[in-house]
Amino acid sequence: MSYGMPPGEPAAPPVCPRHPDRVSYVRCQRCGRPACAECQRPAPVGIHCVDCVRELSAAPVRTRYGAAVRTAGAPIVTWSIIALCVLVYALQWLIPNDEVYQDFAYATALTEVEPWRMFTSAFLHSQGFFLHIVLNMYTLWIFGRVLEPALGRARYLAVYVISALGGSVGFFLLTPVSMNGVIGASGAIFGLFGALFVVVRQRGGDVTQLVVLIAINAALGFMVQGIAWQAHLGGLIAGGLTTAAIAYAPRGRYQLAVQIGGMVLVVAILVVITLVRMNAVGGSLPTSSDVSNI
Repeated sequence: MSYGMPPGEPAAPPVCPRHPDRVSYVRCQRCGRPACAECQRPAPVGIHCVDCVRELSAAPVRTRYGAAVRTAGAPIVTWSIIALCVLVYALQWLIPNDEVYQDFAYATALTEVEPWRMFTSAFLHSQGFFLHIVLNMYTLWIFGRVLEPALGRARYLAVYVISALGGSVGFFLLTPVSMNGVIGASGAIFGLFGALFVVVRQRGGDVTQLVVLIAINAALGFMVQGIAWQAHLGGLIAGGLTTAAIAYAPRGRYQLAVQIGGMVLVVAILVVITLVRMNAVGGSLPTSSDVSNI
């Protein structure tokens, strides 16, 4: 003899969360909840509920590089860098005996023992040539207003800092090891030249005028005594490569991860070049204490 299982209670029909008195067998393609006719909104595939539509519309609009679009506001990172450079320049005058310069200027002979100077030197400027800081900050303001909104604050700051490092690495690679001090933001600013070149080229724009501008500024490094063209070249290459990692990362879920990976790779290359150069020069000793402005 066989016995059947007792019948279970019938499942309750699905109801709309916003209207519990309405049965709906149509579900939102995003969250999976039932949605009545009043709460359904057409989507590329199926329908979305009104709550999901509201969440999607509130999501920040982003540039093609993944940065949040900001409709108003000053380029905060650019102004912050300018303010920091001006503050450090004032300290160079207020603190006696060139202590600020002695503690933060970059000298290739100190690369191994005080590598942070490769970054800090980008915030110092010549006290004997006032146009040094004026021209650098003006150029930074011009390029920063364009690049910071396009790349986003974090990416833009990464390009600037890595370009500063690239400028120091270029100087270390292409000059004899010595205690020659090198200061100035031009290595990082040349990195912005390279960044703008990549952005304009990636968008299909005309880069002729930009190439001419880069060429003129690069030529000045060979024509004017005391300018470290090696730092300009290093910053230009580092800024271009870093921006390429940002601009050409495929859009989508993994865009940020690819961008970070590309920037880390550029830094790793700069570190490897520095280590190889240190190993090549061995125990070279400083020879002078001249100052080069960049």
